[in-house]
Amino acid sequence: MAADIRNCDQCGTSFAPRREHARFCSSQCRAAWNGQHAGDLDAGASALQWAITAMSDTTQRLTRATAADRPRAAAVISEAVWWVTIVDATLMRHHPDAYDDVMAHHTPAERQLVDGTLAGLRFVRNRIGDEADLAEFLEPGPAKPGAADPPITGWTWRSVPEPALTSLPPRGQAWQTSRYRAYQAHLAGHGIGETFGRAAAFLNLAANTPAIAVTSVQAGH
Repeated sequence: MAADIRNCDQCGTSFAPRREHARFCSSQCRAAWNGQHAGDLDAGASALQWAITAMSDTTQRLTRATAADRPRAAAVISEAVWWVTIVDATLMRHHPDAYDDVMAHHTPAERQLVDGTLAGLRFVRNRIGDEADLAEFLEPGPAKPGAADPPITGWTWRSVPEPALTSLPPRGQAWQTSRYRAYQAHLAGHGIGETFGRAAAFLNLAANTPAIAVTSVQAGH
């Protein structure tokens, strides 16, 4: 498979990105771009605040939704997938240093688990935004006669077959294959509540680092 090569947004140099949303070939280029686009950073801080609120509201609704209303349950899960991946992308795009610093304070096993969980959720987002039905990914818990409907946080993610990716360019195939493998390793067979709890905990931690908090306060003014 062809290597993923892109051009730096600041200097134009070709580089192989370490992550999906990488835009710069070095921290120096990222700092230079940030200095020239302070207004964009303020807009990013405002967008992050809004997305964090939406993510928190949606993940809290997961604990209240039950299997009694399957369409509503699926809608809440779909929203949670959307907002978690939006917050993740916003942090990586506008605050990659803070994101990396928080990740670095996790053990290697924790980093692999968090990174794999977020990549797996990106796979779900892209598939349901394309042609897949979210129901294909969900394994509802067994109903118990006479018992109250359990919350959907007890549902699990299903193992799914690898999608055909021939319509995508080589770069797209590489990223989507990586996301699929992350889904199979870190989501399939695991609980909905466990997955979103892990992802939201990391993203809230990253979004509340001092550097981001200062930028957010400045954006609010």
